[in-house]
Amino acid sequence: MESPQTKKSGLNLPAGMSGTSLRLDTFASSPSSSRSIASLTSPSSLRSISNLTSPSKSSTCSDRFIPCRSSSRLHTFGLVDRPSPVKEGSNEAYSRLLKRELFGSDFASPSSLSSPSAGAPPSPISPSKNMLRFKTDHSTTPSSPYSPSILGQQSTFASDSSTPPPKPPRKVPKTPHKVLDAPSLQDDFYLNLVDWSSQNVLAVGLGTCVYLWSASNSKVTKLCDLGPYDGVCSVQWTREGSFISIGTNLGQVQVWDGTQCKKVRTMGGHQTRTGVLAWNSRILASGSRDRNILQHDMRVSGDFISKLVGHKSEVCGLKWSCDDRELASGGNDNQLLVWNQHSQQPALRLTEHTAAVKAIAWSPHQSGLLVSGGGTADRCIRFWNTTNGHQLNSVDTGSQVCNLVWSKNVNELVSTHGYSQNQIMVWKYPSLAKVATLTGHSMRVLYLAMSPDGQTIVTGAGDETLRFWNIFPSMKAPAPVKDTGLWSLGRTQIR
Repeated sequence: MESPQTKKSGLNLPAGMSGTSLRLDTFASSPSSSRSIASLTSPSSLRSISNLTSPSKSSTCSDRFIPCRSSSRLHTFGLVDRPSPVKEGSNEAYSRLLKRELFGSDFASPSSLSSPSAGAPPSPISPSKNMLRFKTDHSTTPSSPYSPSILGQQSTFASDSSTPPPKPPRKVPKTPHKVLDAPSLQDDFYLNLVDWSSQNVLAVGLGTCVYLWSASNSKVTKLCDLGPYDGVCSVQWTREGSFISIGTNLGQVQVWDGTQCKKVRTMGGHQTRTGVLAWNSRILASGSRDRNILQHDMRVSGDFISKLVGHKSEVCGLKWSCDDRELASGGNDNQLLVWNQHSQQPALRLTEHTAAVKAIAWSPHQSGLLVSGGGTADRCIRFWNTTNGHQLNSVDTGSQVCNLVWSKNVNELVSTHGYSQNQIMVWKYPSLAKVATLTGHSMRVLYLAMSPDGQTIVTGAGDETLRFWNIFPSMKAPAPVKDTGLWSLGRTQIR
């Protein structure tokens, strides 16, 4: 049976709620209605509406909130849950440590959650001065490197985003992608027994023989055998890659046709072994233990066209500049000499090295930039400006420097080393930052050559192995070189 009040109001009210608890005011253009509107918008009316909507909880009205946990006060907005009662067997210390790592030092203890400040709680209208800030106060230092507030140490997000992220370092495979057995490869610092032609053929001097290994199909060809009374001391391809010169232990220089495997010419002039050779576009320079440098011209019938005298000990390093105008020579007298094309006397005599200078390389990226490396007592790589003879820079590698070669694809160079670490190092220029350090040879890395495309180097050592390393990116696409060491680590013999 309905109550009289329900019937009178025409409303179906839930049980336990009387009609007097709900008052409906009609609005009209009268002074009484104005007073009703004022009473509705008063704070007491707001509280009554809030209580009607949610009798059990009190809600706080505030502006949009963008949280930054280290600086904002989440407890002001009721966003931090009350700590649950500690269960039996739980680790309270671990819980406090986890909260400090996640929310900062302000939330390290339960007391800080319940009483955010020593004074009165902030007003609900302006809960925190950091509410819409995008940075944290510099006085608040994160107590852990894992704290989210470490991201807010920059003054603004705008200044941080304007700085480009650092470029990741180029990955260089740490293992060779191919290994060749090279029996009888001599462990002699003053010899130069490996060279890679522009036609992708590798020449290696093993004992009294020279072998050609085609990188295209892995075919091995025996070029020549000097016989029981002579030996191979140096090999060097012409720039076109068709002919190869061989320096012998008896002081001869032989020129062979690499395609036909036929000897073209034999030239004398040295008194003892010819340990280093260097071609430019038309002149072949040879260095010997007799301390002399001879220049040979294939168009002239004589053995040599000029003799360069300047070293006081064996000549073990020779390199022409990229423009063929200068010849750099290094010797066992610790000297680095630079010769002009038409001069019989050295234009530069550089004596800063304190050991034999075998490793020499000209930069293909900058004219007049020469790099040289010293032996066991020196261990330094030095950079020179051959225009004025000034040393530009130097770095102590910690090991005997055996070879140097400059990449033509990027402004970097490779050095191979002997005593005492037998490592291969890749350097950026001019910063001289180390790109990679490669190991694998069990003896000093005396021989070094680069592939025609400039991406791969081959190293040889007295451990009788040749190892192929993917070091540099291609010139067209400077993407990181893929490590192919997993599928091609099988060892092959070069003869």
